[in-house]
Amino acid sequence: MKVLAVIPARYASTRFPGKPLALLAGKPIIQWVWEHAACCGDGDNTGASVITEAMVATDDQRIVEAVRQFGGKAMMTSSQHRSGTDRCGEVLRNLEAQGCYYDVVVNVQGDEPFVQQSQLASLVGCFADASTQIATLKTAISSQQELLSPNNVKVVCGKEDRAIYFSRQPIPYLRGVDQGEWLERQPYFKHVGIYAFRSEVLKKVVELQPSPLEMSESLEQLRWLENGYRIQVRTTQQANIGIDTPEDLAAAEQFLLNKKK
Repeated sequence: MKVLAVIPARYASTRFPGKPLALLAGKPIIQWVWEHAACCGDGDNTGASVITEAMVATDDQRIVEAVRQFGGKAMMTSSQHRSGTDRCGEVLRNLEAQGCYYDVVVNVQGDEPFVQQSQLASLVGCFADASTQIATLKTAISSQQELLSPNNVKVVCGKEDRAIYFSRQPIPYLRGVDQGEWLERQPYFKHVGIYAFRSEVLKKVVELQPSPLEMSESLEQLRWLENGYRIQVRTTQQANIGIDTPEDLAAAEQFLLNKKK
């Protein structure tokens, strides 16, 4: 199975302009992500990689130059894309036009420097089942703060671990139970925003128009569910550290320091 990892990276982030090039322990954030996706970084990335090719997708030449400087691969994409998924779709189309074909495309968030090969392998493993169209990850929620924060997207799944719904609100709602007791009564899961698509499915979902549920919750995966696509969900023990703000970067620096102790 040939697997393409695409790492969308925008320079013009509202909360953190230039984020992909910000330094984390002396290396640009985008370098951390690319090295982990391409199985040449630190962490649990040992053994053979499930990724055939890793490619940064950006709309800024500064990011392209930085990626090529550290030995990575990058492709310029349109500045008009609404999401990283759209950017992945453009990379796939461009590579296919060059005669390069892949079975699965993994969208690796460009602001998660500690993504692990074990997570990518779990996602790609879903496609051994021919019925898998899209795959993603979840991790258990352990604190009330995580549960109630709208920044943490929650997911509920059916018996076959296929997603039923994603929400910024705690789901399911426990009727008649004090909210402070919900975690004791019911397992809750946070969505980890790494996606893998069968290539033919990716080319179709990027053509879909925004849907009502997506616009209500500002979650693009609801567009796919509303249009009948199935999302397989695997559990990971690691909740990745996303970097959205300079404060998040400082927290990531502290995480690395703690690992060294």
